[in-house]
Amino acid sequence: MKIAIEAQRIFRPDKHGMDFVALETIRELQKRNDGNEYYIIVAPGKDHCLEESANLSIVEVACPTYPLWEQIALPLAVKRLGADLLHCTSNTAPLCCPVPLVLTLHDIIYLEPRQQRSPSLYQEMGRHYRRLTVPRILRKCRKIITVSHFERNRIREALNIPADRITTIYNGYSRHFRPMDDIDMQIVNRYIPQKDFLFFLGNTDPKKNTARVLKAYSLYLEKSSVRRPLLIADLNETYIDRLLQQENISNRLKRHLFYPGYIHNADLATLYNAAFAFLYPSLRESFGIPLVEAMACGTPVITGNTSSMPEIGGPDILAADPRQPEEIAGAVLRLENEDALYRQQREYGLLRARQFSWKKTADELIQVYQSLDI
Repeated sequence: MKIAIEAQRIFRPDKHGMDFVALETIRELQKRNDGNEYYIIVAPGKDHCLEESANLSIVEVACPTYPLWEQIALPLAVKRLGADLLHCTSNTAPLCCPVPLVLTLHDIIYLEPRQQRSPSLYQEMGRHYRRLTVPRILRKCRKIITVSHFERNRIREALNIPADRITTIYNGYSRHFRPMDDIDMQIVNRYIPQKDFLFFLGNTDPKKNTARVLKAYSLYLEKSSVRRPLLIADLNETYIDRLLQQENISNRLKRHLFYPGYIHNADLATLYNAAFAFLYPSLRESFGIPLVEAMACGTPVITGNTSSMPEIGGPDILAADPRQPEEIAGAVLRLENEDALYRQQREYGLLRARQFSWKKTADELIQVYQSLDI
């Protein structure tokens, strides 16, 4: 088959979750000698992280805005290529597609009630775009892929999707996420002066639960004799100050916080290894790749007990109610004070992470393509 795969954002330097899912899956498809021709349709960008090969071509398509790129430029490119199908990888797709359509629908968080608006205009506009297009697109998809059984059930219930049209394919993790014997402190010191810190991948999305994590950290500092610093990714000082004021948390907390902004994926494995524990108590996740990455590095994880996180983390993951800062703080203190629990969580995470791989993701994706009987 001639398979067109939309991967619009993979060439942007500051990649996020869905970008890495698309990129790593495509790299696995590229390794195969299965007779398929893959055409990867991307927007121009500075990070040329994928090279062409005998079975894979890169098609760059420029357009001034994302909606125009997806709704007009993308279907025109697919038609020019003479593709047999189009796989859109990041929740949305053209409303009018000239070939059979496969959609990876990572989540439907944007269709669910929420407590507050996103402080990011970009995220807010994206939410409205998805709310407008996704319900219309799903009726036209030959196959819908999502990333956990939790999310599959949510999509089926919310949008009345027949069971045979939606399937679960778990994400994987990159193999550079592994335990390290020697930690490169030069990399660590780009972000924080010491190792054995607490690590939190936050952003402005309300589901990341940043305000309660800061509250939990303040409670932890009150009771800990060690008082480990907290490294926070993807947030700036202005936003953190606003949350501290909102939660009535003393500004004295800030001397324990490090917030360097975006952390490059190439540095994440080192930071997971250098961390004492990884905090991932989100309110809502459809999969949670950082959860698996941290486990694969042997870093104990504290995650939420909601949505997909118990499914991905497994039965022995250290979970807390993400709406209760006291529970999050208590879990950190347990890891700090109970050596046996710390060792058990480290070994458990290493074992659990082996269940996920991008090769498995690609294997199951090929089965979906073949099932369309084009």
